[in-house]
Amino acid sequence: MGASFSALFIVQDGASSSSPCLGDLPESCVASIIQHLDPPEICKLAKLNRAFSAASWADFVWESKLPPNYHILVHKILGFVPQNLGKRDIYTRLCRPNTFDGGAKKVWLHKSTGGVCMSISSKGLQITGIDDRRYWNHIPTNESRFHSIAYLRQIWWFEVNGEVEFPFPVGTYSVFFRLQLGRASRGFGRGICDPKQVHGWDIKPVRFQLWTSGDKHSTCECSLNEAGKWFHYHVGDFNVENPDSSTKIKLSMTQIDCTHTKGGLCLDSVVIYPSAFRERLKHKGFLSAPNPVVICSTQFKEWLKSTNGFTVHQPTPIIKSMAVCTEYSASAVVSLINICSSYSFFSQKNIYLK
Repeated sequence: MGASFSALFIVQDGASSSSPCLGDLPESCVASIIQHLDPPEICKLAKLNRAFSAASWADFVWESKLPPNYHILVHKILGFVPQNLGKRDIYTRLCRPNTFDGGAKKVWLHKSTGGVCMSISSKGLQITGIDDRRYWNHIPTNESRFHSIAYLRQIWWFEVNGEVEFPFPVGTYSVFFRLQLGRASRGFGRGICDPKQVHGWDIKPVRFQLWTSGDKHSTCECSLNEAGKWFHYHVGDFNVENPDSSTKIKLSMTQIDCTHTKGGLCLDSVVIYPSAFRERLKHKGFLSAPNPVVICSTQFKEWLKSTNGFTVHQPTPIIKSMAVCTEYSASAVVSLINICSSYSFFSQKNIYLK
């Protein structure tokens, strides 16, 4: 079988061969095969011969790669497109970073998966004190998709808010703030970071909040403690069930303890990715995701102890810097056990609550 398959590629001495070759396959047959491949693989095979090149332009191949609500996305992102524009061209255009909302937001399809990704620039967020140069500055940089970041020199009341309304396809999405401790600049042809003005972030954690359609709300807290590198700080997740209508989300990042100042922080953007991308960010070392600890009401703590026999403890120093996620339902207990069971300081039926 291997020899027969190899023969498909061999034509000796440039002479014509009566043996079958890949170029003899019907385009419809080739298209039916390659539609099961990822878009980058399809484009590579298109260079193999004319049959594969023609098959790679088949509309039904690329319609299977486009989001189900791509007609709405095209209208929202691209505006007018020619009616005879092929599905491959539509996919290509949607994969480019397309700006909207006055250039403050960019959206694109991930080339391999077709997942919708979005980025909101610092100029598209509502930042307390942004117009006062004593507190904030806009710094040009190549380390941002928007070629500009907001740099916090020093402030007492730190608050950043944002919102977006967009027709996301069905799925689960994760929201992140892209931050760096230390002033970003360039030296000797590469990016460098000056941590001299970094202060105040290790005293109290930053609170991240996310509001989504249906009055769903999540809160988490995390200490910023590693300078000199861009990290994605996870705000929360949201689900989309109706792709035909726009999903509206609101988000915030605050540290409003006015007993001390905070400074030396670079704010690039807010990014929204399909939740499956979290593992990719973690693998690349770009994700800051401390382990969660549940916050709940006194009544819920008593319910835990009386109904399920859980022993409730106060946080120990070992988990002082962990993220703190707010939940008010019994399902939080199950999630907490599943996430934290691998850590030695969580013994069986012992839950640490704040």
